[in-house]
Amino acid sequence: MSKRRINKVAVIGSGIMGSGIACHFANIGVEVLLLDIVPRELNDKEKAKGLTLDDKTVRNRLVNDHLQNALKSKPSPIYHKDFAKRITTGNMEDDIAKVKDYDWIIEVVIERLDIKKQVFEKLDKHRTPGTLITSNTSGIPIKFMSEGRSDDFQKHFCGTHFFNPARYLDLFEIIPGPNTDKEVLAFLNAYGEKFLGKTSVVAKDTPAFIGNRVGTYSIMSLFHTVEELGMTVEEVDKLTGPVIGRPKSATFRTVDVVGLDTLVHVANGIRENVENDERAELFSLPNYINTMHENKWLGSKTGQGFYKKIKKEDGSSEILTLDLNSMEYRANKRASFSTLEMTKSIDNVADRFPVLVKGKDKAGEFFRKNFAGLFAYVQNRIPEITDELYKIDDAMRAGYGWEHGPFQIWDAVGVEKGIELMKAEGYEVADWVAAMLSSGKDSFYTVKEGNTFYYDIPKKEYVKKPGQDGFIILDNIRESKEVFKNSGVVVEDLGDGILNVEFRSKMNSIGGDVLSGLNRAIDLAEKDFAGLVVANQGKNFSVGANIGMIFMMAVEQEYDELNAAVKYFQDTCMRLRYSSIPTVVAPQAMTLGGGCEMTLHADRVVAAAESYIGLVEFGVGVIPGGGGSKEMTLRASETYHKDDVELNRLREYFLTIGMAKVSTSAYEAYDLGILKPGKDIVVVNKDRQIAAAKEVAKFMADQGYTKPIERTDIKVLGKQALGAFLVGTDQMNAGKYISDHDQKIANKLAYVMAGGDLSEASYVSERYLLDLEREAFLSLCGERKTLERLEHMIKKGKPLRN
Repeated sequence: MSKRRINKVAVIGSGIMGSGIACHFANIGVEVLLLDIVPRELNDKEKAKGLTLDDKTVRNRLVNDHLQNALKSKPSPIYHKDFAKRITTGNMEDDIAKVKDYDWIIEVVIERLDIKKQVFEKLDKHRTPGTLITSNTSGIPIKFMSEGRSDDFQKHFCGTHFFNPARYLDLFEIIPGPNTDKEVLAFLNAYGEKFLGKTSVVAKDTPAFIGNRVGTYSIMSLFHTVEELGMTVEEVDKLTGPVIGRPKSATFRTVDVVGLDTLVHVANGIRENVENDERAELFSLPNYINTMHENKWLGSKTGQGFYKKIKKEDGSSEILTLDLNSMEYRANKRASFSTLEMTKSIDNVADRFPVLVKGKDKAGEFFRKNFAGLFAYVQNRIPEITDELYKIDDAMRAGYGWEHGPFQIWDAVGVEKGIELMKAEGYEVADWVAAMLSSGKDSFYTVKEGNTFYYDIPKKEYVKKPGQDGFIILDNIRESKEVFKNSGVVVEDLGDGILNVEFRSKMNSIGGDVLSGLNRAIDLAEKDFAGLVVANQGKNFSVGANIGMIFMMAVEQEYDELNAAVKYFQDTCMRLRYSSIPTVVAPQAMTLGGGCEMTLHADRVVAAAESYIGLVEFGVGVIPGGGGSKEMTLRASETYHKDDVELNRLREYFLTIGMAKVSTSAYEAYDLGILKPGKDIVVVNKDRQIAAAKEVAKFMADQGYTKPIERTDIKVLGKQALGAFLVGTDQMNAGKYISDHDQKIANKLAYVMAGGDLSEASYVSERYLLDLEREAFLSLCGERKTLERLEHMIKKGKPLRN
């Protein structure tokens, strides 16, 4: 079979989902044709302009409006605004013949079988034989959709279910039809992982497939448990959020965001179509859900759901909560449980589960009941919805944002303990689970030689989970490949002469232990290895320096210690740049402050596409002090060209710091001067990121890496720049855009980035700028308003404007 390539994709249907899918294909460089129906009547604007139904702008109005709404939405579906140029719009009457030139056609129209079949009939007339054609249905059986279509259509047709929003949720379910070619499934599985950055899961053609079947069960089970245990909305959200590795929005707030009507539609669809599901009655809606549905209390889209935001008389806003007994909104009640207090010191979520199920209060009862039901449900879905247990875990983690899937939670609790919980609630253990235990295997997963193995039910043995060859999973190699560790880092041998230094501090903040660990890793790499990667697989790469430590030193006025700590940070970043081995930093998710400064000093950066990188120190009343202010001055000077207005270039870099700009994707970090085109690369699948970073470090080492020479040729503009910046900050303050303290911080930054008050433009060294930067940082730490900002950030987790 010839090698299939996807250069052009046609997306049919431009609603929220269709536009989101179109944007994500544009994100990865694919040319996209987005089509929708022709409007049946003119709107008021079109009538006022005297347009007719034949005008092209009218005929493409729906598709263009939908796409523009998507591009304006937050969070954005697109990595960079310029990528939207890769999308061409059109309509189903004038432009459908164009699909003959496209490699993959994806249908994303309304969830009605009759309409989908009409669309496929039209597409079958125009598509080129061999073209992939798939449906993004979330529940309609795939077997019904391709009935009556050509043999070639059926061979190349299946379901490809993206989760909304398509850019951010990683699950990509592939559902074969009765005649889908196996090569098509294999291609889509690999394409989803490698190009779309997804977790691909091949599912069976069963109601709601895998993710929504188990996910909807989980939510519906909670809806009924609330009534059974007499719990409040706040209590359930407290127990089903970050404490068990689920999103902050937990259960009820998530339903508000997604929309209650969507959930009701899916739940009804499952209930009507699962004759053999032992928990089918659970998908029936409790009375309070029916009442909410009738009242149109559907969540964010209707302004109220389980929560309701109101404006108070003093202009402030308040979030009220629905009382499920009285069905009236009331003030929020804080939920607290002694069981949760017991887990506060346990950072690793998996280690919390055994503690949670032992709780003596209502929370303990809730977790025992909830996990017992979940374990019983998923054991019985094999082989109905999938033959492999890992697919259920992958689907829940990638589609619902769970840190651990059901079988992983069961492993964490202990398989025997899980059975005990199930029996206490009246559930039977599945034959295959009993057989696994009786054969001496006491877990669903095991790790061998850095790879995850899962229990294969027909083979009755552990089998290597597929698709890991392109991945390096730090959890799997941490113990066996450890070279050094302290309280802040673990240094692992990635093989081929490349070391990895992984931050393991709280929230991956950078303190003395992380810095000493990083220096030790550089020592080890320079002595016995070829290169160094700085990467981790935490929720965030790093939220910055340990501001608690900075605050304590500043409050105690221990300025010598603070000066030494800041210099240590600067020297460590400079070592990343000027060591004798290549260094590669691999940022992902939040990469703020000190995390960004480390990124700026690497030889190369391999960034996950979902990287939110920025120098945000202004928010805590200081300037970047780990080399960030120096580095942005250096990078500005590299952009100066003959006859250029150099001050304008410098101003862009100054504003990047002064406005605490954070990229909303790695691609935006190029615009901010944080990533360098042609040098730094972006990886869409974050699971492949560390392997890619290792390859970059190895390539640099193999090519003969030479230690760089420190820079002494940085052009600074002196008084010319300083004067202009001071006038600018004065105007901003006078116009009440910034506070007096904001102005003070900005002026300190201006002094550093101008290179001081030199009488004319001059060339200076990195060390000169680092000294200016550190001096400015320390002087700001002596300001009362900076201490207030630091304290506010530590206590509230958000910046203070003072």
